[in-house]
Amino acid sequence: MKKTKLALIMGLSVGVFFTSCSSENEQINESEVIEQSSNNPGLKPVPQEVVDAVAKLELNVNHVRYDNFYFPDGTSEVRLFLEEDVVMTEDQLFAMAKAKDENQSARQYSTNNLVSQGRNISIVGYTGGGGYGLSTKERTALQWAVDNYNRLSGVSISFTLSFGTNYSNKDMVVYHNPTQSGAGGSAGFPSNGLPYKFVQIYGLDNYDTNVVEHVITHEIGHSVGFRHTDWFSRQSCGQNTNEGTAGVGANHVSGTPTGYDSTSVMLACFSSNEDGEFNGNDITALQNMY
Repeated sequence: MKKTKLALIMGLSVGVFFTSCSSENEQINESEVIEQSSNNPGLKPVPQEVVDAVAKLELNVNHVRYDNFYFPDGTSEVRLFLEEDVVMTEDQLFAMAKAKDENQSARQYSTNNLVSQGRNISIVGYTGGGGYGLSTKERTALQWAVDNYNRLSGVSISFTLSFGTNYSNKDMVVYHNPTQSGAGGSAGFPSNGLPYKFVQIYGLDNYDTNVVEHVITHEIGHSVGFRHTDWFSRQSCGQNTNEGTAGVGANHVSGTPTGYDSTSVMLACFSSNEDGEFNGNDITALQNMY
């Protein structure tokens, strides 16, 4: 069975991004771009103060680099890529490290990294040019993913989906990134009561709509506050690596397992036969979070 890794970007809070191996046990990660780039020296040297801040947030200091982050209009800016699937600016990194110094218990709580209760989230599927617009299949998958969230009972947040090119006044934009290699997606965590805005997907042309739905559902999950279900081991990727608290916490949601949940939509890696649906524990988590 083919396995694929997804990717995650991080915003002010921190969000949490690899390549496929060419065999029947092929593995990709939440964002293949990172695994492929694990040996990438980046665009410039990483100063010690950045390494120190990364260590303070309990992230892996062996995977830190500067690289380009692309927006839906094709513009880019240099950001830090951490842990192979975390992206942020230097200012965001230093702000989180400072906040941890001032409040050592902050990492044990995730309430500040959730969307405001009862919020209706405006989300746009980007249809612009330059390779950044969603394909017909990707638009369908996005619609299915939003429908999955909206049909849940006992969850206070909801989504209003539209398609177009204007995302300046939207809470979230989902778009294709043609510059990324591998297959997967990327997103970040919420801040200031808002979801992380930029949700990327890429390299999914050869996967069916259900798999694309899974990736989009997963990345939207990060944007509203989910960590990876297996953040403590990345077992779904065949690894034994702890992602760390990332300065935003990795808090167990009551009513859900504390161990490995093999069918969660929020596992770090996904397979080529995903159905794109939440499992019961994913639903319980959303109900308890919102």
